Amino acid sequence: MRAHLARVDAVIVQAVIAGALSFAHLHDLAEAAGQGGWKAWAYPISVDLLLVAAWRRMRAHQRAGQPAGGARLWFLVALAASLGANVATAGLLDLDHVPASLRVVVAGWPAVAFFGGTLLAHEPRESEAIPVPVSLERDTETPSAPPVDESSHDALPASPPDDTPDPVPAPAPAPRAAALPPALVDRVQALAEEHRATTGQPADPDAVRARLGLPASMTASVAAHL
Repeated sequence: MRAHLARVDAVIVQAVIAGALSFAHLHDLAEAAGQGGWKAWAYPISVDLLLVAAWRRMRAHQRAGQPAGGARLWFLVALAASLGANVATAGLLDLDHVPASLRVVVAGWPAVAFFGGTLLAHEPRESEAIPVPVSLERDTETPSAPPVDESSHDALPASPPDDTPDPVPAPAPAPRAAALPPALVDRVQALAEEHRATTGQPADPDAVRARLGLPASMTASVAAHL
């Protein structure tokens, strides 16, 4: 426990020292750029707050698995402002004769810091998963089909084979021969005798019916008188 407290205290002390030095360098640079009085003290506060806010928001996005490009951009901007002030006040810049470009950058920093802080404040926070009610999950589940008891199918007796022969259709009744008038009967017999005398073969009922000009339905009647 004491080792943990000692390690934490060392980190805090180091952070305080580094923050105090950066704060002093930013104050000196702002004062040299023409921002005197309370304004020179407000600049380091603005830079350090933007740096910490961007770092916290970037870490929050990374933990949530979200892109942290905006927070990383403003973290680099604040880091560049702090690091630039530390390097500029290390003897590389004559604080008694600050160039006009640096005066413009220092004068425009409040607008940049305000814009960056506003964007960070309005970025979406960590997304929270919406819990789904258990009842809704149960309702959306697809109802499973009832289990089929295979033993019940096995227990059913097999239906006996049907040995009954198929019914044989009754033959259609032969068409009944229509009665012919006596004169027509004589004509039929005369034609049959003529055919037998000529060819020596019995006359064909269909041929006799055709010679008499009778319809095909009268073939049976003609055959009955041959």
